Amino acid sequence: MEFKDLENKKANELSKMLQEEQQKLFELRLKLSVNQLKQVRQVREARQNISRLLTKINKLKSQTESN
Repeated sequence: MEFKDLENKKANELSKMLQEEQQKLFELRLKLSVNQLKQVRQVREARQNISRLLTKINKLKSQTESN
């Protein structure tokens, strides 16, 4: 997921995506702890996706507060 993919999303869609990504990160960390995860990079990618989503959500909040 790239930041430009999030441009046309609404706040409720972003919140839903954020919850899904956080759940995915939780599951990846569990798999990592019991050595079932082959691609460790997925944890990093999930964290980056979460930060992108949070950035976009905060940007939308600041825009609505200023209007």
